[in-house]
Amino acid sequence: MGNRGGRIHDPDTKTLLKRRWASKRWISCVTQFKNRQRVVMGESYTELFFLDEVSALACGHRPCFECRRQAANDFATRWAYQSGKSGRAQADEMDRILHQERIGPSKTVNLRDLSDLAHGAMVQDEASNFFAKSQHGFLRWDGAGYRSGEIQGGQIKVLTPPSILTVLRAGYQPIWHSS
Repeated sequence: MGNRGGRIHDPDTKTLLKRRWASKRWISCVTQFKNRQRVVMGESYTELFFLDEVSALACGHRPCFECRRQAANDFATRWAYQSGKSGRAQADEMDRILHQERIGPSKTVNLRDLSDLAHGAMVQDEASNFFAKSQHGFLRWDGAGYRSGEIQGGQIKVLTPPSILTVLRAGYQPIWHSS
């Protein structure tokens, strides 16, 4: 699951508001942590649910430093390394860059240019189908999981933000749905 830094829903009607984020801190979390119990879409932040981490990364969410510390540290270390720095990147730095990438236009590439795309990257084809690149090739994605499928058309929209693609290329291993 994830959140976008605060409440983006009406707690009385349980409906989403027009705004799609409350801050630049978009994180992906585990659904169980330290036996905490939450009221979904209650008075606090708005919970967002993803099929898996590959889906969350494609939406521009990074691992949470509280409930996913090991993954977050690995992600931040690979981010820093790809930026030519040692140690690990700071959350504010990553969030600032990711936010600019999320609100900017998606990159469109030719189908033949997908061969060097990192495993864990997600794309959308001309027929509005979604695919994730795995070590076995592209898998068609929907809310129920992954299955085989063929990418349609020549112009493909890359959904995963560029900085996350760089972290994936550096070897970050996202969690995939069991399908």
